[in-house]
Amino acid sequence: MPKLDRDGVKLYYEVHGEGPALILTHGYSATSAMWEGQVAPLSEHFKLITWDMRGHGQSDYPEDQAAYSEAATVADMAALLDAAGARDAIVGGLSLGGYMSLAFHRAHPDRTRALLIIDTGPGYKNDQARDGWNANAIARAERFEAEGFGDLSRASAEVRLARHRDASGLARAARGMLTQRDARVIESLPAIQVPAVVIVGADDTPFLAASDYMAAKIPGAKKVVIPGAGHSANLDQPQAFNAALLGFLKDAGLTR
Repeated sequence: MPKLDRDGVKLYYEVHGEGPALILTHGYSATSAMWEGQVAPLSEHFKLITWDMRGHGQSDYPEDQAAYSEAATVADMAALLDAAGARDAIVGGLSLGGYMSLAFHRAHPDRTRALLIIDTGPGYKNDQARDGWNANAIARAERFEAEGFGDLSRASAEVRLARHRDASGLARAARGMLTQRDARVIESLPAIQVPAVVIVGADDTPFLAASDYMAAKIPGAKKVVIPGAGHSANLDQPQAFNAALLGFLKDAGLTR
């Protein structure tokens, strides 16, 4: 599979199928392998792009902490669309990938045809709440630095599925990409003018309120709760997830 050189940082990505472009971004400490169950159904209708974020999976793990940021991730996504010959795309992701999809839309609304926001949150308006999130992200980085991967047996399914060369990239990604600097993403929700779906597992307790909030703030957004699913709804209940996703895309007139 190809790799895209981004100023010396090589990004692993895959392209499946033909049609309108659709890019899916994985969650923090997961990889593109989490989307394996979506490749066949989505590639029947779309040019599906999956990839490993910097510091993850088969992409490079740059040693410079400054190479990891929300802005760099959004720029990576735009460069991947360019590499796939796509002027615009349906943009989606899970957890950190969902947040980065919202950040991509904020930076590139003209390149976003629709949004697929899965088991995630939009960030925080409240500085104290954001500081709490960031403290947890830094603690995760410190654990990876001190212990390596540690015991992932209790992690959610997409993390257990992932394979990384070492934990250094995850530590730097936590510091630079998982932490949040401001409220620009959450404040952008009312300005979204493309079709959007918010999907959440019924048992993904930490993100239920955030999903309600996004569905209420994004004009015309559709919300889907997947029964019997936790934080990785696409892995926990793949048939229900795929049906919900394709149903939304069909109703929005986005399938070919």
